[in-house]
Amino acid sequence: MICTLCPRACGVTRTDTQGNGFCGMPALPVVARAAPHLWEEPCISGQRGSGAVFFSGCTLRCGFCQNVEISQGGVGRVISISHLRNIFHTLIKQGVHNINLVTPTHFARAIGATLEVPLPVPVVWNSNGYESVETLRALEGKIQIYLPDLKYLDDALAQRVSGVTHYAETAKAAISEMVRQVGPYQLSDDGLLQRGVIIRHLMLPGQLPDTKRVIDWVSSAFPPKTVLFSLMSQYVPLGRAPQLGLSRTITKGEYRVATEYLLGCGIEDGYMQELDAAQTSYIPLFDGTGV
Repeated sequence: MICTLCPRACGVTRTDTQGNGFCGMPALPVVARAAPHLWEEPCISGQRGSGAVFFSGCTLRCGFCQNVEISQGGVGRVISISHLRNIFHTLIKQGVHNINLVTPTHFARAIGATLEVPLPVPVVWNSNGYESVETLRALEGKIQIYLPDLKYLDDALAQRVSGVTHYAETAKAAISEMVRQVGPYQLSDDGLLQRGVIIRHLMLPGQLPDTKRVIDWVSSAFPPKTVLFSLMSQYVPLGRAPQLGLSRTITKGEYRVATEYLLGCGIEDGYMQELDAAQTSYIPLFDGTGV
C-alpha cells in the first residue's frame, strides 16, 4: 500500500505486517488494548463504558504524549481485519455504549473495511486532529461520532512540541469536514452521544494565549448546539516535556482564566475537566487486554 492516509503523505509502501513511514506501522491494525473505558466525556463513557480500542503508532509523536508506550514505542499486536471486527463484537457483548477507535488515522483503510457492515452501536473516531480531509471523506457514513483534538492554533508551538507544520490549518479543515459529515450533535434521552463532534483541547502550561485562540475559533466557527467542546486540564509532564519547556502541570490561576474565558465566549455545550484530573493513574495499561 502506497500510503497517503495522513497529511504527512509519506508515500511509502506499507505491507500487511511491515511497518514503514512516519508512523512506523504496517497496513494491518496494530492494537495494544481493547476494553471498556470509563474515563472519556460522560456522554461517551456513560455507565457501562466506551469500547476503547487503542491502536499503536501515531502521525504526530508529541513530546509530552501520555501514551508514548504505544504511540512511539511500538507496543501492540498486528491483527487481521476479521480479528478487529471480532474485537468490536466482543466489546458490544460486554455492554459498551460505542466502539471508540483511539488514534486510528494510519489504519483508516483497514478500519474502513472492518466497518463495511454497520455496527449496532455508534463508532467514535478518536484522533489527534491531524487528519487528511480526503481520508475522512472515505469514511463518511461509517463514523457516527468524531472526537478530535484541537491541540494548537499556534503553528510554531505545534512545530516545537509535535514536530509538525501547518497543524492549525490542517486540523481546522479536518474538524470542519467532520461536522459536515455528521451534523449537529445528537444525545439520547439518557444523555449518551449518538452522533456529532466533540472537540477536545488539552491545556498546556504557559500556553494560555493559544488556549484562548482555540476557544475563539470554536465559538466563531460553529453555531450553538452544533459541536460539543471539551476543555481538558489533565496534562502531566511526561516524555520530553521538560526539554520542551512544559515541565509542570496547569496552575489554579491558568485553569481559572481559561474556564472564565470559555464561559465568556458563550460556549455552553460541552465539558470542563476538573483540575485534579492531572494524574497518571488515568493512563490505561497497554498490556494486550482484549487483543
